[in-house]
Amino acid sequence: MDTWVIVLIVVVALVVLALVALALAKRSRVAGARRREQQRLEARERLEEARLRGAQAEKEQALAEEQAARARRERAEVEERTRLAEQEARQRAASAKEHASAAEKLRAEAEKLAPGLADRDGRAGVPGDGPGGATRR
Repeated sequence: MDTWVIVLIVVVALVVLALVALALAKRSRVAGARRREQQRLEARERLEEARLRGAQAEKEQALAEEQAARARRERAEVEERTRLAEQEARQRAASAKEHASAAEKLRAEAEKLAPGLADRDGRAGVPGDGPGGATRR
């Protein structure tokens, strides 16, 4: 073979190798661009999901705070009702004590006016007071 044919074959082989190298480089760049675009899409999706979860978390936090406030309010109402019931019970106990004291005073006055009258009526003073005790048959 002639020298010029060998040189031509070598030049053509080098050009083919250069074209193959350029094609591979372009393919690599395209694959990298696709990969970067895919990563951007995934990042956007994650940001959107993070935004949605953040909004959900804020909503749940608001509901939890509202529920806690409602529980505190209900507890305060129960405490107020308990305080009022206890106050009313103390007032009734004091009133009962006053009535019992007034009744005893009236019995004492009746006994002074007519001794033994309570015994004849079958009442021997305050129940449980005096002979016979609390148990009668």
